[in-house]
Amino acid sequence: MSGAETHAPLDPRLLSLLVCPVTKGPLTYNAETNELVSQKAHLAFPIRDGIPVMLPEEARHLEG
Repeated sequence: MSGAETHAPLDPRLLSLLVCPVTKGPLTYNAETNELVSQKAHLAFPIRDGIPVMLPEEARHLEG
């Protein structure tokens, strides 16, 4: 493998258990960016090698 990040599918059961660490609100999966999105916090949490990185400092800030 060339070191590129892989996009392993996210288990829907895992998504149903996870909440935003900032707001404790729901998350949605964005397959295009391979992120878990918290609309309320305006944050997108990356998924690396199939593992959600639920650290606010690792999240991407969303506009709006």
